[in-house]
Amino acid sequence: MKYEIIHRPSFSLVEVELGRGESLQAEAGAMVHMSPTIRLETKAKGGVFGALKRSMLGGESFFINTFRAEDGPGTIGLAPSYPGDIEAFELDGTLYAQSGAFLASSEGINIDTKWGGAKTFFGREGLFLLKMSGRGTVFLSSFGAIYKKELHNERFIIDTGHMVAFTEGLDFNVKRVGGLKSTLFSGEGLVAEFYGTGTLYIQTRSLDSFIGWILPHLPQKG
Repeated sequence: MKYEIIHRPSFSLVEVELGRGESLQAEAGAMVHMSPTIRLETKAKGGVFGALKRSMLGGESFFINTFRAEDGPGTIGLAPSYPGDIEAFELDGTLYAQSGAFLASSEGINIDTKWGGAKTFFGREGLFLLKMSGRGTVFLSSFGAIYKKELHNERFIIDTGHMVAFTEGLDFNVKRVGGLKSTLFSGEGLVAEFYGTGTLYIQTRSLDSFIGWILPHLPQKG
C-alpha cells in the first residue's frame, strides 16, 4: 500500500494507492474520491455489538466502509470532516487514540475501545479510548497540525483537548491545573500527565476551545 498526504497541515487529504486485491477500511463519510476499479462494502465492523460499542463509547461511526481494488489497481482519497492534519502510523503492536481520531487503516487492523479508568471521568475526551492493534497502516486525523513528543522514562503534561494518540509504554493521569479558582478563571482546566517511555502525538488546536470561541458569535434565536 502506497500513500501520500497532501495539503498539510490545515486541510490534509491522504491519497492511497491500492494494488489489485488490496483493501482499506475507513470511517463512514471519509471518502473524497476513488477510482472506478474500487468496490465499496459497508458493514458493522466486529458485528452489531462491536460496532455499537465503538460508536457509542469510542466516538466513531457505527459502520465501517471497506474499499477493495477488485477490478485492478486504483487510488482513493480520504479526509476528515474538520480542518486539520493526518498522520500515518506503520503499526506492529498497539496504538491508543482519542475518540474520533480514526480515519482509516489496513483491513487487518483491529479497532476496539478501551476503558480509560475512573481517572478520566472528568476528562473532556470521555471515558474511553480507541485501541488499535495488529500489523499494518493506520491513518489518524486531528484538529490542527500534529506533532510528536518522545518521552524517555519522563513525565509530560498536555491539555486533555490536545491529545491525539500515544504508543505503548506510556500511561497517564488526569488532574486539575492549580486550585479551583485557577481552573474556573484561567481558561485552563484539566490536563493529562503522561509518564513512561514512548511517543505522544499532540494536536495544535482544541475542538473544545474552538467551540467555546465560536459560540458567542453565532446568531441567537428570538
